[in-house]
Amino acid sequence: MVKRLLLLGAGGHARSCIEAIESAGLAIRGLIDSADRVGHKVLGYAILGTDDDLPRLLAPGDGGLVTVGQIQSPQARIRLYHRLVGLGAFLPVVIAGSATVSRHATVGAGTVVMHGATVNAAAMVGSNVIVNSHSLIEHDATVGDHCHISTGVIVNGGVRIGEGSFIGSGAIIGQGVIVGARCVIGAGHTVLKDCADDMNLTKNS
Repeated sequence: MVKRLLLLGAGGHARSCIEAIESAGLAIRGLIDSADRVGHKVLGYAILGTDDDLPRLLAPGDGGLVTVGQIQSPQARIRLYHRLVGLGAFLPVVIAGSATVSRHATVGAGTVVMHGATVNAAAMVGSNVIVNSHSLIEHDATVGDHCHISTGVIVNGGVRIGEGSFIGSGAIIGQGVIVGARCVIGAGHTVLKDCADDMNLTKNS
């Protein structure tokens, strides 16, 4: 059983994660960030150390969560996720109190589903994913590991989103569309055609 969570990252996204974690009834031990911020507090929780301190700070049974945000590149979140996995930390699924996740959906380790978000029946969401506030992942959609589904995004039924992709706020992905790995979809864009890996969309398509 998880005792408390160490949060890796202490910026704005971490504050949203803290709210979601608290609403889910989970306990927080503290945060990890840069050396110059050790001793500071974020929403009342202390920054306890840096990445180098993780082996010392992770006690048996403790969990960890990546709370660094993701705008374009997922590399920082991927690195921290594998660091936690390598240290044997438990990575919980965090579902905010006002989020809705179907019992028929699958959500991977280390994923956070923020307030007001919905993950519908038969959807599959990978590990270390941000499902941000008021986003919708509809039935039979698949979201790969290390993605960020931003605020207010609509992922329609049967969509497939590849690993490490970023979907900007308010974007709409049309039913059955395939978005490749490591894509960047800008805020407010509507995507009605398949996207190859590494595509960066700046216009509606």
